[in-house]
Amino acid sequence: MKYLLIISLGIWISCSPSQDSVEWQSIENDLQSLVIQANDGDTIKIPSGNFMFRNPLILDGLSDVVFEGAGIDETILSFEIQEGGAEGIRAANCTNLTFQDFTVQDALGDNIKVTDTDGVTFKNVRSQWTGEPSEENGAYAFYPVLCKRVVVENCLAIGSSDAGIYVGQSDSVIIRNNEVYHNVAGIESENSRWVEIYENHAHDNTGGILIFDMPGLTQSGHTTRVFDNDVISNNHQNFAPEGNVVAVVPPGTGIMMMATRKIEVFNNRIHHNRTVGTALASYILVEALGAEEGSQLESANNRIDEVYDPYPNQIYFHDNEFKNKHWLPTLKNDFGLLFLRYFTFSLPDFAMDGILPEDQAFELCLSNNGEFNFANIDAANEFVDRSTDWTMYACDSETIEPIFQ
Repeated sequence: MKYLLIISLGIWISCSPSQDSVEWQSIENDLQSLVIQANDGDTIKIPSGNFMFRNPLILDGLSDVVFEGAGIDETILSFEIQEGGAEGIRAANCTNLTFQDFTVQDALGDNIKVTDTDGVTFKNVRSQWTGEPSEENGAYAFYPVLCKRVVVENCLAIGSSDAGIYVGQSDSVIIRNNEVYHNVAGIESENSRWVEIYENHAHDNTGGILIFDMPGLTQSGHTTRVFDNDVISNNHQNFAPEGNVVAVVPPGTGIMMMATRKIEVFNNRIHHNRTVGTALASYILVEALGAEEGSQLESANNRIDEVYDPYPNQIYFHDNEFKNKHWLPTLKNDFGLLFLRYFTFSLPDFAMDGILPEDQAFELCLSNNGEFNFANIDAANEFVDRSTDWTMYACDSETIEPIFQ
């Protein structure tokens, strides 16, 4: 395998007030040139140091290329002074692309976006927005979309105004052993298929792990296993820009599944998420809460077709552990106010909206989750027949075979 080494460093860049103890350098032109000239099978090695960029790094049409730093704390790529483009690193139309051992931060939009790529791996990468979480932060720290064979492992995602680790409209995905915090959504799988999410630590986000299916996209999602994760204290205020879909997620949400199907959630530790440990919702409810003029949901509504199924289904939720030290939910969201009104001092560990399909069987199985508070809010009937009795869903279902052997 051929190795490309950066041997020259460019001009020094003045330090920003927020980074005044760091010596920043520029390798932008050298690095982009190496990327443009890279051949299939190359490893593009980035040395130790702190490097500022004014424009995105763009990788296009590469095969079997490794983009490698000297270590997560050794190689820092900052887009704090970015002037052009939305992403920090943007890759498209590649095969077997690997990013590893560096930090990328403070892009105008997404820190790393990869599209239309078969085989992409993120390993030992920290992707973050420095400073306090803000709606001015970019949307996604890791953003593979329309990809196949995606692996995100041993990474950190911090400060995204949408999702820290987002995978969209992709197939065959592994998200494992990552830490995500101070994002609106820690991990989000949207319209993706054959997804494994395990051994992650999702804490101090607005919502820990989300599995959504939205209308009008290239494919529907299904077949996802979520297991052995720590989903702890996801109580951060929601700082998503107004109109974003995730803006409807209540602070204090552990796991949320919306309009998705064939999902197995097991062996997770879902602790101290103050509003709801796990929520199961239809698109109908989410749309009713957030489809204002100009919002992402209004745009999604315009794409709804007869193929889209707005109801979650085939959910097997078992052997999870709940704890919640909080007595009150968030009071800054409709769900929190509703739970406070109807379920005071017994906040739901597992809540469902009660909006069920009328033309197909609905399958939800709950088993071996210890003592937990259940709530069916019966949103379909204006909360009239809300219930805390989960026994009608007490059953076992077929487990999903491990997707990757």
